[in-house]
Amino acid sequence: MATPVGTEGPGAVVPVRPGGTAAAGGRGPVARIGRATRTAPGRLRLAGALLAVVTLAFGTLTAWQVNSRAQAAERVVSYSQPLSQAAADIHRSLADADTTAATGFLLAGAEPKAVRERYEQDLATASRLIAEAAARTTASSPAQGWLATLNQQVPVYAGLVESARADNRQGFPLGGAYLRYASDQMRTVLLPAAAQLSAAENQELADDYAAARSVPWAAYGLGVLALATLVWVQVVLYRRTNRVFNIGLLGATAAVLSAVLWLTVAGTGVNSALRDSERHGAAPLRALNAARVDVLTARLAENLHFVARGSSTKYAELWTKTTEHLAATDGGSGPAGTLPDALRLAPADAQAAITDAQQQYQHWRDRHLAASRLENVDADYQGALDATVTVKEADVPGTADASFNATDQRLAQAAAELKQFEQAAEGTDGDLRTAAVAVAVLALAAAASAVRGLGRRLAEYR
Repeated sequence: MATPVGTEGPGAVVPVRPGGTAAAGGRGPVARIGRATRTAPGRLRLAGALLAVVTLAFGTLTAWQVNSRAQAAERVVSYSQPLSQAAADIHRSLADADTTAATGFLLAGAEPKAVRERYEQDLATASRLIAEAAARTTASSPAQGWLATLNQQVPVYAGLVESARADNRQGFPLGGAYLRYASDQMRTVLLPAAAQLSAAENQELADDYAAARSVPWAAYGLGVLALATLVWVQVVLYRRTNRVFNIGLLGATAAVLSAVLWLTVAGTGVNSALRDSERHGAAPLRALNAARVDVLTARLAENLHFVARGSSTKYAELWTKTTEHLAATDGGSGPAGTLPDALRLAPADAQAAITDAQQQYQHWRDRHLAASRLENVDADYQGALDATVTVKEADVPGTADASFNATDQRLAQAAAELKQFEQAAEGTDGDLRTAAVAVAVLALAAAASAVRGLGRRLAEYR
């Protein structure tokens, strides 16, 4: 039987093009590349294409990775760092408001104007920061739930305090119950919500710091590959042509090497600035904020003990628990207290203020113990109260309240000094964006220079 035209029988011979390539398979890209590698011009064109692809890929990947770091550094400065500090300030302002309200209650009708203004300023600050934080956080952020709780409960707390003050001024015993209930709401609802908010914002800040300081290993890997490819092409070209230098390839090598060095120098500088911002600013400031809240909680427990007039021991127990958490030293059996921890983490500029705060705290503790002896041993409630807080100007410097205020002021001074270290992160996003643009331009120049250098060799075959 005859074989149909256009088909091959079992013994048919497939035509072969010169050079040994099958006619049917000689039109594919692999076949064309194979034919190109058999001639010097073809090999030069392939080398040029390879160098262009590798250098441009290096520039593109590096620019993308560095720009991602720049965005994270920008978030640190303009978003997560301010929100983290705002959350800490909300927590501290609410704790201070509760403490100040109890102080004013104990002084009753003789409440100084400064005490009242401090309480109102604390609530105003907390309310403002809550509103600002809610406006800046996204709807999907877990912080929105805590902010909503705080926004709803702050007016409720303020109303309870006003009821307590009104009853207290009229001499009604119900005022003390109102104040204790308001304080319980603060400690069981508001402050836990503020603590959760602070923890969420601190975690977001830590994530942004990590992203901003991440090393672009893929970019470095591609940069090394581009340099290795350039060196290999130049070595092969030298062996084939006996020409030591190719200006275009040398220029491309210098451009890629400059891009890698720029990436390294910029990354090292930015990492150093971010490390200073975190280690000397954000981290010690978190520890200091924890110590400040413990100081305020201890003062609140001291005041509420007198508001309760000995009807409960829970405030004395709260004082003991809080002061242990505040000032415990690390004896190997447990973690150090928040005040020693703040001193350990603080940079040298802030250590003096924290050391002074520790000394003032010790004076406060001694005066607290003296007042407790007046109350428990001598059964002198009024004497104990006057030793704790009083409106007699001559006696104020010797009270526990004076030592508390001195402790709080020293810690506030240290916090102000630590906030200056947070500014070390400013401008790092701009440095990274400049590096991204520079690397992209240098990679583009490297690709053009490599193609031009090999083009000169190609011209010799025409």
